[in-house]
Amino acid sequence: MSATATTASAANVSAATAAAAARTAETGTQPVTFAKALNTALADSMAREDSVLVFGEDVGVLGGVFRITDGLTKRFGTQRCFDTPLAESGIVGMAIGMAMNGMRPVIEMQFDAFAYPAFEQIASHVAKMHNRTKGRMALPMVIRIPYAGGIGGVEHHCDSSESYYAHTPGLKVFTPATVGDAYLMLREAIDSPDPVIFMEPKKLYWTKEQVDLDALRLSHETAAVPPTEGRAAVARTGTDATLIAYGPSVSTAMAAAEAAALEGRSLEVIDVRTIVPLDDATICASVRKTGRAVVIAEAPGFASVSSEIVARIQERCFHSLAAPVLRVTGFDTPYPAPKLEKYYLPSVDRILDAVDALQWEEKA
Repeated sequence: MSATATTASAANVSAATAAAAARTAETGTQPVTFAKALNTALADSMAREDSVLVFGEDVGVLGGVFRITDGLTKRFGTQRCFDTPLAESGIVGMAIGMAMNGMRPVIEMQFDAFAYPAFEQIASHVAKMHNRTKGRMALPMVIRIPYAGGIGGVEHHCDSSESYYAHTPGLKVFTPATVGDAYLMLREAIDSPDPVIFMEPKKLYWTKEQVDLDALRLSHETAAVPPTEGRAAVARTGTDATLIAYGPSVSTAMAAAEAAALEGRSLEVIDVRTIVPLDDATICASVRKTGRAVVIAEAPGFASVSSEIVARIQERCFHSLAAPVLRVTGFDTPYPAPKLEKYYLPSVDRILDAVDALQWEEKA
């Protein structure tokens, strides 16, 4: 590169930086990572309510494998944010006892498949305590689970385990797809009187969006915005078909909708946000409008959340459908080696192929 070109490039970078700074000053927004939004949500909840505790494997001094709990021990002390032994069943069991006695534990499972040793505690006790006590005892606790693929992780580090929890009555299941929702949904999960499985898409941790965290904090604490629980979001409007996704698949669905627009097709994208409770109304309103739908998820398709969404659309929107509802999911195999994950995960091409298969031509 010539000296002139280098100077021009530097000038462009400086101009872009200045423009970004001006926008930040004007709107109050700034580039915020998904991880920072979660970290801020934890800190704000802990500052607002002394009963909120954070614990798990390496969440203290280290700040968590993905640094989501970074700085919390230094700010709130080892009584409020602390490390535990590598014993997931014990972590959940301790959280149950704390929640039964007035605390609001927020625990981290570190990786999706690491939570399996604790599943008996979750399914047998976390999910059932409120019903078992005829409503007399709530369990206000959050189980944070970094999940899904896209990071080149090995086996036991990239599972999409949401269906296990969604199938278990008594649990709420949240999975944010945007930086703003990461903050708001974690605050709501911590405030909830019911146990919440909080699924965090690992591949989104270092994505950035322009966000005003102070405004989000104020809107949550003053209830100035409707809660996200049970409310899907229309991430993109369209008229020809509906793409329904959650968590890590929302960004892929958005990219597919962008690509489809170049081909003249208008695709609506629904971000499910909370798998339990599920917002049937928003999903069905979109499908009734477009007449066609594709459900997208990283998890294997058999007996999955995507299966449930398809079934609900079929039951509620049958007479509005112009074609069978299709799915683009992970395959019914264990998660593959890192070099093969690009073939396993839903992609823009796979989504567009499914859209093309939605019986666009009138039959004779």
